[in-house]
Amino acid sequence: MSLSLEKQNAYRQRYAQLTPGWQPATEVYAFLIRQYLQMGMHVLDVGCGRGGVFEQLGAAVSYPIGLDPDWQSLAEHRLPDLPRFAATADHLPLENGCLDMVLSSWVLEHLPDPEHTFQETARVLKTGGYFLFITPNATSPAAMLNRLLGPLQHRLVPKLYGREEVDTFQVMYRANTQRQLTQLAKNAGFEVVALRSIKDPTYFAFHPVLFRLSVWWSRIAPLGMAEHLVGVYRKI
Repeated sequence: MSLSLEKQNAYRQRYAQLTPGWQPATEVYAFLIRQYLQMGMHVLDVGCGRGGVFEQLGAAVSYPIGLDPDWQSLAEHRLPDLPRFAATADHLPLENGCLDMVLSSWVLEHLPDPEHTFQETARVLKTGGYFLFITPNATSPAAMLNRLLGPLQHRLVPKLYGREEVDTFQVMYRANTQRQLTQLAKNAGFEVVALRSIKDPTYFAFHPVLFRLSVWWSRIAPLGMAEHLVGVYRKI
């Protein structure tokens, strides 16, 4: 029994039909990026992997840069002309104030030292520059289960969700609650423009009955237990 991304997205479409006004966190994230993106901007995608958001944004980004610690992923990137380099989020080989926007998609949950990473992000941004991210909420049932799995997470998650084991990384969840993210923003000199909690009851939808139970839970659970967090920060 596994839940492929295709199947999970089909359940998301079903949930959208059942819940007027709801959008998946990825769509909210993409909308916010386009809202703050302007022509002529220098934009860094931290953790770009083999594709990342630049695949969706295309020519809307004037000066894109990709960063990832994994050389193999960079070598296999689906945009071969994308300027990219291997580095970690807490040691960005870039000059102070050289970027207009930094994007972080499914990266914050893996950070061992988010305090330093947020300071590095602020360092490379111009004053008034934007930092946008999407990440799991550590207080959601899915994230709590992930933490309980511990070392087993690396083996079980690929089997449960049909993902490649090479694309499954250890989670820390040190920047994955509203409180943590608000404090990190303050410490690094960011203004919180938006910080949204977004529910997604598809992570346990291994069977239609489980999906219906998850939908029921999503309707009664507090927003603080939502599955995803999407943020927009501005350097002040």
